Amino acid sequence: MNKLMLVTLATAFMANAAIAQPVAETNGNLTASGRTLYTFDKDAPNKSNCNGGCAAAWPPFLVRDGDPIPAAFRVITRDDGSKQWAVNEKPLYFFAADAQAGDVKGDGQGGVWHAVHVVEVRAKAQPSAVNKSVGSYGSYGGY
Repeated sequence: MNKLMLVTLATAFMANAAIAQPVAETNGNLTASGRTLYTFDKDAPNKSNCNGGCAAAWPPFLVRDGDPIPAAFRVITRDDGSKQWAVNEKPLYFFAADAQAGDVKGDGQGGVWHAVHVVEVRAKAQPSAVNKSVGSYGSYGGY
């Protein structure tokens, strides 16, 4: 894909990425508003190492002030001070080239990007005192 086109797609998408989206399962993958969520092997536990150009191609799944924190999720602080969702200590991202709901074009990219499979999230979810039915995340199996 042309780099200019990818940057244009990423820029347009990032304007919408900061809005909390309902989390659900689509074809076995964790999604937000139908868009597949990914993890990055080069991230440290609860620390994003995808900034600048990386974040343009892989927009972070950002937290909006006041969003409830579902049991399986954590909030991390990015280098720029913004808040990002993480699951199982792994920050979550979208892929700018996923143009349609359900696309999984980023899975396996560079050998370091992976779609988040719902089974993995459920298997590692820890009990929490957070009300699991709060907000739009109740649609994701109670998380």
